[in-house]
Amino acid sequence: MTELPKTAPSVWNGANVLTVLRVVLVPVFGWLLLQGGGDDTPMRIAALVVFLIAAATDRFDGELARRYNLVTDFGKIADPLADKALVGMALVGLSILGELPWWVTALILVREFGITLMRFLVIRTQVIAASSGGKAKTVLQTLAIVLYLLPFEGPVHIAAMIVMGLAVVLTVVTGIDYVVKVVRPKPAQG
Repeated sequence: MTELPKTAPSVWNGANVLTVLRVVLVPVFGWLLLQGGGDDTPMRIAALVVFLIAAATDRFDGELARRYNLVTDFGKIADPLADKALVGMALVGLSILGELPWWVTALILVREFGITLMRFLVIRTQVIAASSGGKAKTVLQTLAIVLYLLPFEGPVHIAAMIVMGLAVVLTVVTGIDYVVKVVRPKPAQG
């Protein structure tokens, strides 16, 4: 009995559809966030809900792709770009509203797009696996953005600044770590 050759998963599988949904939600989120100069509470809450839905798709698309062997070249490229677009829109939007310093937005975006570009450039010669520090950085960035999106002042805003400060530190540290992993010569095998 001959075995049928394995076929590659369709580009339009569940994981990639979630990634595309995240991309579609980015401008919706941005539009909602910027309504009324950021002071329109119902729009702000709607922006928060859209951000949370989009962020959830990031977790589920990767899990779905790995669990059901739906990994595609499209997903490998589109997923990290969709992540950066969502976080980038949140950071830029918060900076436009004057709620987040522009230097924080610039630093995070330069690191995020720089590391993503570096990964694409070395993808044929080495794999740069996500580190636990990189995962913690993502969690802190997302939590900080959620706290900034909440339409509250006082302690919530202070918590947002503290969490974002921690996210910035991890962003820099993990960025340096990724660069070191790429440029450090590999020990000879054998």
